[in-house]
Amino acid sequence: MKTYITTNFVYHTSYAAFSDGALAKRPENERGFTIVEMLLVVAVVSLVAGLGGGVYVGTYKRMLVEKAARDMVLTAKYARIIAVEKQQPCEMRLDVTNNGVSLVTNQWDEQSEQTEQIVVRDLYCRPVEFGNGVVFEDIRIMPIDTDAATATDERQGIIFSPKGTAQSAIIQVGDGRNHYTVCVSAATGRAKMFYDTAENVALKTIDLDAK
Repeated sequence: MKTYITTNFVYHTSYAAFSDGALAKRPENERGFTIVEMLLVVAVVSLVAGLGGGVYVGTYKRMLVEKAARDMVLTAKYARIIAVEKQQPCEMRLDVTNNGVSLVTNQWDEQSEQTEQIVVRDLYCRPVEFGNGVVFEDIRIMPIDTDAATATDERQGIIFSPKGTAQSAIIQVGDGRNHYTVCVSAATGRAKMFYDTAENVALKTIDLDAK
């Protein structure tokens, strides 16, 4: 038997302990994780996190498109209110370049003594830009003087009249994968949103007065 002396401890090591294999095996209740097991756990956690992140990104992008469509619906509703209350036409203008909407109405300028167009900016309505990859994908506004719809009208705007009516319109916004369509009824000036493409919505019978 040998005795080893250090500055803090004194301990004995027996050759018999090594020969019997007492230190070669650890008790069952003291076993830990192997490297393979740890790597497997890390791989599973990474896989679950990746799947969850993909679902979150997809949901977030759809929410952005839905928000853009809701902003259009709210803007259309406010345009109808302004037209009826002020008894003058109000235009919901579509900014195809910057992908947004705004309201334009007429206002009397006392200095010039002329009527000029102004963009509505108040507590209830301001110009909206979609951003984040959301764009106008399809615009179909029915001209006032004809009954035929067109997607190439130079004037990208919807006129709401003092009578509560409006130009019939079908407008699709999206990000290439998610698509929402906003429809404006000519007879009532009401707007409604659909989670679908403009082509499919146009083929359906739409009653914007239905609750």
